[in-house]
Amino acid sequence: MADNEPTPEQEAAARAKEAEEQAALPYKWNQTIGDVDINITVPGNLKGRDIVVEIKKLKLKAGIKGQDPIIDGDLPHAIHTEDSTWTLVSAPDNTKTIEIHLDKINKMEWWAHVVTTAPKIDVTKIQPENSKLSDLDGETRGMVEKMMYDQRQKEQGLPTSDDQKKADILKKFQEQHPELDFSKAKVQ
Repeated sequence: MADNEPTPEQEAAARAKEAEEQAALPYKWNQTIGDVDINITVPGNLKGRDIVVEIKKLKLKAGIKGQDPIIDGDLPHAIHTEDSTWTLVSAPDNTKTIEIHLDKINKMEWWAHVVTTAPKIDVTKIQPENSKLSDLDGETRGMVEKMMYDQRQKEQGLPTSDDQKKADILKKFQEQHPELDFSKAKVQ
């Protein structure tokens, strides 16, 4: 074990402290790699007109009109405001929930907190949900498919796509230069 790695006891204590800090927040939140969802419980007699929610590219403010905001601060990363929304939903226990959905601009980054003044979570401990290749953008999907193909080739003892490309270039060069002797050449 490396000197700077926490012991299992320290790790458990850090997780417990993080859970306690998150439970103390006046809202609950979760995230996927692409978005953040925040839920704020409010009294059941409130209507949409009683709620104030301001969603800006790098700022979020939400609460009940005429009262101090429940959440008010700078976002740690930028969001798409046109794809971010809020709704007021009735709950079975006669309360209501302000549901805020934030669409991340950088869909390859976990957030350590909703607003920069809130306690952070350890993003290295996040277990992402499984995703489908169809969820990925074209460039990322191509890269993942190439990696999967190369892994299968290696498992079967066959050349990877890069190895095949090198072999094709060498073969083409040999065809263009039949006067050169490649019989003792070692290509890596």
